[in-house]
Amino acid sequence: MASIFAAPIAALSANSALAEDLVFMLRNTTSSPIVQFYVESTNASDWGEDILNSSIEPGETAEVTIADGKTTCIYGIKGVFADGSTTEEENLNLCELGSYTYTEK
Repeated sequence: MASIFAAPIAALSANSALAEDLVFMLRNTTSSPIVQFYVESTNASDWGEDILNSSIEPGETAEVTIADGKTTCIYGIKGVFADGSTTEEENLNLCELGSYTYTEK
């Protein structure tokens, strides 16, 4: 099983989190589909619900919308892959990043 880690990349575009849904791009450059994706604001105690509508296959990019009604840009994220691996990243400013890429070592 390949070791998977995540690396943020430069912004494409993101909506302001001020009374708007936060929209960003999620890229999968790993060899395993992303089958679940979770976000949490920095003060949340659990991951909540999976926000993917469908899996993101290797080489694909999908638009992800965080429609939690919050005015924050700072989130933790958790990706779950079809091969059973998971990865988490905390304190990401998704408004500034605009996109996030999962990569393999």
